[in-house]
Amino acid sequence: MAAVPIPPFETFYEEHCDEVLGFLRKRLGGDRADDAFQETFLRALRAYPRLEHGLHLRSWVLTIASRIILDDARRKKPTAELPELFVDDRIPAFEDLADLAAPLPPKEKAAVVLRYGYDLDYAQIGAALGSSEAAARQAASAGVRRLRKELHP
Repeated sequence: MAAVPIPPFETFYEEHCDEVLGFLRKRLGGDRADDAFQETFLRALRAYPRLEHGLHLRSWVLTIASRIILDDARRKKPTAELPELFVDDRIPAFEDLADLAAPLPPKEKAAVVLRYGYDLDYAQIGAALGSSEAAARQAASAGVRRLRKELHP
């Protein structure tokens, strides 16, 4: 294999700058890509005198860029902030079902409101009603059936 001469750095830069910038923009976005681009060619310039041949210069510079992307990812601190969620505290959940569930017997009404207004599971509903999970499931089911009959006779 014949030794491939190393081109002047300016020639190397001109041949690869557009591809490296595109590579970085796809992975980092605009502002950070510009900084990473400068860092890539700064590292390449520092290492350029130590190159032994001019083979695979494209791969070499893209490897430098990839390592900068990895370094950037390692430096980022994870943000554990949750987005603000809209909460309407004016109306309790059961109020949405109050008119609908009004004609139900008390146990069925409570089971329907707790299940569909507060999204409790049947074990929690059973505990609130002083009964079993199965009884809570039955009360909620009977309440929903009764409401369907009233709404769709």
